[in-house]
Amino acid sequence: MPSIIELCRELRQRETAAEKALWHYLRNRKLFEHKFLRQYPICVESGFGRKLYYIPDFYCHKAKLVIEADGPIHDFKKEYDKNREEVLIALGLKILRFDNSQILNDIQTVLKKIKQHLT
Repeated sequence: MPSIIELCRELRQRETAAEKALWHYLRNRKLFEHKFLRQYPICVESGFGRKLYYIPDFYCHKAKLVIEADGPIHDFKKEYDKNREEVLIALGLKILRFDNSQILNDIQTVLKKIKQHLT
Protein backbone atom coordinates (compact mmCIF):
# COMPACT_ATOMS: atom_id res chain seq x y z
CA MET A 1 0.00 0.00 0.00
CA PRO A 2 1.57 3.31 -1.05
CA SER A 3 1.98 6.07 1.50
CA ILE A 4 -0.20 9.17 1.28
CA ILE A 5 2.85 11.14 0.07
CA GLU A 6 3.47 8.65 -2.73
CA LEU A 7 -0.18 8.75 -3.70
CA CYS A 8 -0.12 12.56 -3.91
CA ARG A 9 3.00 12.43 -6.07
CA GLU A 10 1.34 9.95 -8.39
CA LEU A 11 -1.75 12.15 -8.68
CA ARG A 12 0.42 15.14 -9.56
CA GLN A 13 2.12 13.10 -12.27
CA ARG A 14 -1.23 12.05 -13.74
CA GLU A 15 -2.77 15.54 -13.84
CA THR A 16 -5.57 16.22 -16.29
CA ALA A 17 -5.37 18.88 -19.00
CA ALA A 18 -7.68 21.09 -16.93
CA GLU A 19 -5.56 20.70 -13.79
CA LYS A 20 -2.44 21.53 -15.78
CA ALA A 21 -4.07 24.63 -17.28
CA LEU A 22 -5.30 25.90 -13.91
CA TRP A 23 -2.00 25.12 -12.19
CA HIS A 24 -0.27 27.40 -14.69
CA TYR A 25 -2.18 30.35 -13.17
CA LEU A 26 -2.06 29.27 -9.51
CA ARG A 27 1.56 28.20 -9.10
CA ASN A 28 4.37 30.40 -7.80
CA ARG A 29 1.97 32.80 -6.03
CA LYS A 30 0.72 34.24 -9.33
CA LEU A 31 -2.79 34.91 -8.01
CA PHE A 32 -2.75 37.72 -5.40
CA GLU A 33 0.46 36.34 -3.91
CA HIS A 34 -1.41 33.36 -2.45
CA LYS A 35 0.45 30.06 -2.28
CA PHE A 36 -1.45 27.13 -3.73
CA LEU A 37 -0.53 23.49 -3.36
CA ARG A 38 -1.76 20.78 -5.65
CA GLN A 39 -2.81 17.32 -4.55
CA TYR A 40 -2.11 18.25 -0.92
CA PRO A 41 -3.37 15.77 1.72
CA ILE A 42 -5.71 17.16 4.37
CA CYS A 43 -5.90 14.86 7.37
CA VAL A 44 -9.08 14.38 9.41
CA GLU A 45 -9.53 12.10 12.39
CA SER A 46 -12.65 9.98 12.20
CA GLY A 47 -14.98 9.33 15.10
CA PHE A 48 -13.27 5.97 15.48
CA GLY A 49 -9.80 7.51 15.87
CA ARG A 50 -8.68 6.62 12.36
CA LYS A 51 -6.92 9.13 10.15
CA LEU A 52 -8.68 9.91 6.90
CA TYR A 53 -7.07 11.86 4.09
CA TYR A 54 -8.77 14.06 1.55
CA ILE A 55 -6.67 15.18 -1.38
CA PRO A 56 -8.08 18.23 -3.13
CA ASP A 57 -6.79 19.21 -6.56
CA PHE A 58 -5.63 22.61 -5.25
CA TYR A 59 -5.43 24.05 -1.75
CA CYS A 60 -4.60 27.52 -0.38
CA HIS A 61 -4.01 27.47 3.37
CA LYS A 62 -4.01 31.27 3.75
CA ALA A 63 -7.48 31.61 2.19
CA LYS A 64 -8.73 28.24 3.54
CA LEU A 65 -9.75 27.47 -0.04
CA VAL A 66 -10.06 24.16 -1.84
CA ILE A 67 -10.43 24.13 -5.63
CA GLU A 68 -11.63 21.06 -7.47
CA ALA A 69 -11.37 20.44 -11.21
CA ASP A 70 -14.22 18.05 -11.94
CA GLY A 71 -14.00 15.66 -14.85
CA PRO A 72 -16.50 13.02 -15.97
CA ILE A 73 -15.59 10.68 -13.08
CA HIS A 74 -17.34 13.03 -10.67
CA ASP A 75 -20.67 12.21 -12.34
CA PHE A 76 -20.37 8.77 -10.71
CA LYS A 77 -19.19 9.84 -7.26
CA LYS A 78 -21.62 12.60 -6.31
CA GLU A 79 -22.40 11.07 -2.89
CA TYR A 80 -18.70 10.75 -2.04
CA ASP A 81 -18.07 14.34 -3.16
CA LYS A 82 -20.99 15.57 -1.06
CA ASN A 83 -19.74 13.80 2.08
CA ARG A 84 -16.20 14.99 1.44
CA GLU A 85 -17.37 18.58 1.07
CA GLU A 86 -19.27 18.39 4.36
CA VAL A 87 -16.11 17.25 6.17
CA LEU A 88 -13.95 19.95 4.58
CA ILE A 89 -16.53 22.67 5.30
CA ALA A 90 -16.63 21.51 8.93
CA LEU A 91 -12.87 22.19 9.00
CA GLY A 92 -13.60 25.78 7.98
CA LEU A 93 -12.62 25.39 4.34
CA LYS A 94 -14.39 26.88 1.32
CA ILE A 95 -14.76 24.68 -1.74
CA LEU A 96 -14.95 25.84 -5.34
CA ARG A 97 -15.77 23.30 -8.04
CA PHE A 98 -15.24 23.83 -11.74
CA ASP A 99 -15.92 21.47 -14.63
CA ASN A 100 -12.86 20.62 -16.67
CA SER A 101 -14.56 22.08 -19.75
CA GLN A 102 -15.10 25.39 -17.95
CA ILE A 103 -11.43 25.55 -16.96
CA LEU A 104 -10.27 24.74 -20.48
CA ASN A 105 -12.75 26.98 -22.32
CA ASP A 106 -13.24 29.94 -19.96
CA ILE A 107 -10.23 30.19 -17.67
CA GLN A 108 -10.66 33.94 -17.10
CA THR A 109 -14.09 33.45 -15.50
CA VAL A 110 -12.68 30.66 -13.36
CA LEU A 111 -9.80 32.87 -12.20
CA LYS A 112 -12.18 35.73 -11.46
CA LYS A 113 -14.29 33.45 -9.21
CA ILE A 114 -11.18 32.22 -7.42
CA LYS A 115 -9.92 35.78 -6.88
CA GLN A 116 -13.23 36.68 -5.20
CA HIS A 117 -12.37 34.18 -2.46
CA LEU A 118 -8.79 35.39 -2.02
CA THR A 119 -9.35 39.05 -1.20
